[in-house]
Amino acid sequence: MKVMYKRLIKFPGRSAFVFGPRGVGKSTWVNSLLPNAKAYDLLDTRLYLDLTRDPNAFYRALNQQPRGEWVVVDEIQRVTDLLNEIHRLIENPKLNFLMIGSSARKLRRSGVNLLAGRAINRQMFPLVSAELGNDFDLDRVLRYGSLPMATQDKHVIEYLFAYAQTYLAEEIFQESLVRHAGNFSRFLEVAARQNGQTVNPSGIARDVGVSRPTVVDHFQILVDTLMGTWLPAWKLKSSNRQQKQSKFYFFDCGVLRALTQRVAFPPIDEELGTLLETLIHNEIRAFLEYSGLYYKMHYWRTYDGAEIDFLVPVSDGYVAIEVKNSRSWKNQFNRGFRRFVSQVDPSVNVKCIGIYRGPQEEHWDDVYVTPATKFLTMLWDHEIIA
Repeated sequence: MKVMYKRLIKFPGRSAFVFGPRGVGKSTWVNSLLPNAKAYDLLDTRLYLDLTRDPNAFYRALNQQPRGEWVVVDEIQRVTDLLNEIHRLIENPKLNFLMIGSSARKLRRSGVNLLAGRAINRQMFPLVSAELGNDFDLDRVLRYGSLPMATQDKHVIEYLFAYAQTYLAEEIFQESLVRHAGNFSRFLEVAARQNGQTVNPSGIARDVGVSRPTVVDHFQILVDTLMGTWLPAWKLKSSNRQQKQSKFYFFDCGVLRALTQRVAFPPIDEELGTLLETLIHNEIRAFLEYSGLYYKMHYWRTYDGAEIDFLVPVSDGYVAIEVKNSRSWKNQFNRGFRRFVSQVDPSVNVKCIGIYRGPQEEHWDDVYVTPATKFLTMLWDHEIIA
């Protein structure tokens, strides 16, 4: 029997876009909140064709609805012209819309009416540790990710391979976002294998056999279709010799492993460090989004290799986080913390947190070290970032 987990994303209470990758549970969440709302699913081929030919039919069907009623539009990016009609309906008769999307690319590229602030943005992620609760299994999530189907489907490997292919077919090729399927498929595998590393577009272009501008555009497709996100470098004003290139992280460990053709095999040590970083990165992103916090996450690295995996500037200083796939914490792991603290104003508070696979909490001077599962519990209890 499939389990319905309570999601932490907050109901917006007003018209909103709800974006998220395919399969994270957007439609299920919206339908559970608004079971009686009038709904339009633009994956329905007949409805899609009808509204593409005549977007005004949408307005004619809804303009007599009672004031304040809710309307759900799934896969809004498929018929961008509907946003003009939605704009009119929000104004009069003042209807509320939840517009669900798995890609922001066509909306952004089309220069369409984004409702001029009349609808807010929400983002939905795969299931996070706090939603899974007692069902959260760190090793399983690192191996298979936390898409709702991946947490419950006994054929999880087949599901994840199919997910990767469905993404290629529906999000990329069907929407004509790229011209050459083979080139993009090769790019995806190379990009997935370099997940969590600083990105060198020229190097990837050589590996894939395409131009550097094509690689840059392909990464933008991944961002627009919510398959991944950039982690920019943080630059301290007090130092010039710091890394400036951004890192790129995919949105889910299971999908990442499917793209690298590794999901059928247990993760090896070489993978686990990056997978643990990816999980922590995505949990922090989800926490900031669901908690309504507007802090931005970065990483920090000097040219001689001192590094902090995740750096979050907060109202009273910084939260600095280092992630190690190790059963024991070593003094050398604190190098980045020490270098960073030495380069900021002494009056600035820097909360230094080490995350590892060991069994217990430890204190190394001003560095608090905690097992990964304990860190996630503290994160969602607002004990890490407030």
